[in-house]
Amino acid sequence: MSINGRLLRDAVISGANNVRNKRVEVDELNVFPVPDGDTGTNMSMTIGNAIGELSNIPDDAPVGEAAKKAASAMLRGARGNSGVILSLLFRGLSKGLSGKSEATAAELSAALKLGVDAAYKSVMKPTEGTILTVAREAWENTAEAAQGANSADFLALFIDEAKKSLERTPELLPVLKKAGVVDAGGMGFVVILEGMQSVISDGKIVPDESDKKPNAAAAEAAQAEKKFEYGAEFVVRKGAGSKDPTALSAYLETIGDSITIADDDDFIRVNVHTNHPGKALEEGLKFGSLTKVSVVNLFEKTDNLVKASKKNRKSPVEPVNEIGFVAVAAGAGLEALFKDLGADNVVSGGQTMNPSTEDILEAIGQTPAKNVFVLPNNKNIIMAAEQAARLADRNVCVLQTRNIPQGISAMMNFDPSADFSTNRAAMTEAFDHVGSGQITYAVRDSEYDGHKIKQGEILAMDNGKIVFAEKTVEKALVKLAKRLCGSSANYMTVIYGADVSDEDASEAYEQLQNKIGSDVEIALVNGGQPVYYYIISVE
Repeated sequence: MSINGRLLRDAVISGANNVRNKRVEVDELNVFPVPDGDTGTNMSMTIGNAIGELSNIPDDAPVGEAAKKAASAMLRGARGNSGVILSLLFRGLSKGLSGKSEATAAELSAALKLGVDAAYKSVMKPTEGTILTVAREAWENTAEAAQGANSADFLALFIDEAKKSLERTPELLPVLKKAGVVDAGGMGFVVILEGMQSVISDGKIVPDESDKKPNAAAAEAAQAEKKFEYGAEFVVRKGAGSKDPTALSAYLETIGDSITIADDDDFIRVNVHTNHPGKALEEGLKFGSLTKVSVVNLFEKTDNLVKASKKNRKSPVEPVNEIGFVAVAAGAGLEALFKDLGADNVVSGGQTMNPSTEDILEAIGQTPAKNVFVLPNNKNIIMAAEQAARLADRNVCVLQTRNIPQGISAMMNFDPSADFSTNRAAMTEAFDHVGSGQITYAVRDSEYDGHKIKQGEILAMDNGKIVFAEKTVEKALVKLAKRLCGSSANYMTVIYGADVSDEDASEAYEQLQNKIGSDVEIALVNGGQPVYYYIISVE
């Protein structure tokens, strides 16, 4: 048995549906306890970008054409590191099957090897115990058997070896072993392969069940499995004699999950997934007055994001200037800040919503410059930015800024009178010497890098690493700022987010001035960013 274009087309669609159905399960494998762009969602949106293209392929299309269409769409729709690696695996498959009408097991194996090689080359320092390992070991352990086998048997064996490799990932990554989970990217890859196998072996496309509205029985089953339709976020301004918020947490556990409660002197910040957002808000009123209320339909969220990613794209503009800038940031204040510093375009995105390769590519095309610097400002966006650079119609340099402070520092050290190469070196050196910190919250109980963390605690991060937890945002901010300053700091920028009021930010600013002293100049900026209460930059 060989695989033709129809089978590959339906297999990829089936794989996309399967990971979309199970994206929450994959997301929950993430061990880092801060809010982030979850692996299952990124992989689902990446491969989901190919469904529209594949749906237009006729039954008699050659397998090479189906592979090319899928790979091209996935490359442009890739989100996050896991999504980019997935797209590269399929890009290798496309190269290996180019010009072929059908593919034997041996040809599939050779094409998968090209994908594995491309994925490894894309990562500067590959980490074993991830999707990379799962794909590589699955190929290594089936390459010999592919000679002479039929395609269905080969794929079944490949998936079996991928599962075995996935089970070994905790032995390669201690952080997975401590958390008692397997690698999320590897799991997403296996889920996609299983969806593909349903077509190759049984001729059945896994149906997309992610957008079905549950009836009463299904809703009860979803609640039993702790999968809920709505995400409610709200802040309670404490009233006089307000009760212990532990009671609020206890109630929310009876109607939902993914509960995060951050308690400080004046406010209780609440996040919960539930089928009854009204009940959650009513219970919150017992502890004070509500402010900053947000309720979203979790079932529709990914649908809307996929639709948004397929909006009409703008044609590239004429590159009339020598140098231009594209930055990635979330929050109106940060967007305005980067534009004030000289960014031509700011792509909306960051920690919780990684923009796609195509989002970044479009921003590059809308930058009227022959040479464009891209500042991802997040480690999980760098790979997508680098893929966009390869597709661009002009010279692009991705400065590997891993956070907002690094991006700001790079922009501030741009010299309009210098050439592209000189600026690249100067900006890179500048952001490499910036100290950065973030104040956020824990979304799950965890033990990370030696720290025992409880859901709802306020977390302080020093250059991307969790360094301590506190009960209040204010205490965490002062403690982290002192840690970052050391003895050589001269200037500190404190950027406050959407969940911090202007009044609270002003009070925090005064505390910092009193605690740190006059030797360090402090600037306060309203960034409006989600996830992070505060972002600190120290130079």
